[in-house]
Amino acid sequence: MDRREFEEKQLDSEYLYKGAVINVRRDRALLPDGQEAMREVVEHPGGVGIALEDEDGTFFLVEQWRYAQSEVLLEFPAGKKEPGEDPLTTAKREIIEETGWSGKDYEYLGELVPTGAYDSERIAMYYAKKDEYHGQHLDKDEHLNLTKMTLDELIADIVAGKIPDAKTVAMVFLLKERKKG
Repeated sequence: MDRREFEEKQLDSEYLYKGAVINVRRDRALLPDGQEAMREVVEHPGGVGIALEDEDGTFFLVEQWRYAQSEVLLEFPAGKKEPGEDPLTTAKREIIEETGWSGKDYEYLGELVPTGAYDSERIAMYYAKKDEYHGQHLDKDEHLNLTKMTLDELIADIVAGKIPDAKTVAMVFLLKERKKG
């Protein structure tokens, strides 16, 4: 089947909210069968996730309160892209901000679409090895604890349901497959 058969076309759009991190719009769309439907879209500039590995084979993780989930989540360091910013530049900035360490030998792991039904966000995922210490530079509204875990410990916690963060789950299994070869 030709994928273009599924394509929906935007007829008009109305912004319901414009914020510092996201915009929310409501679109009227033309469906492939000629009918019209309303679509709500959260516009997000995209972000990155970084799996930073220490010399001992452990990975840096952050524990932080996620307001929308009303809980502390354990996840790989991550951050939002600035307008027009290259994802690798974002990754290099964010890993220092959150862990204090720079990375080296960056490898692109792929891209994740966390919520494709209504959110435009795409997360570029990277793996890097720990390099030099620069000191943490957290945003003024950012509070987190830094911890480290092995890949096996991460897999066990994911399987046990203790790590629900989508980018972290995806990156752990991508890293597991990468390390097989």
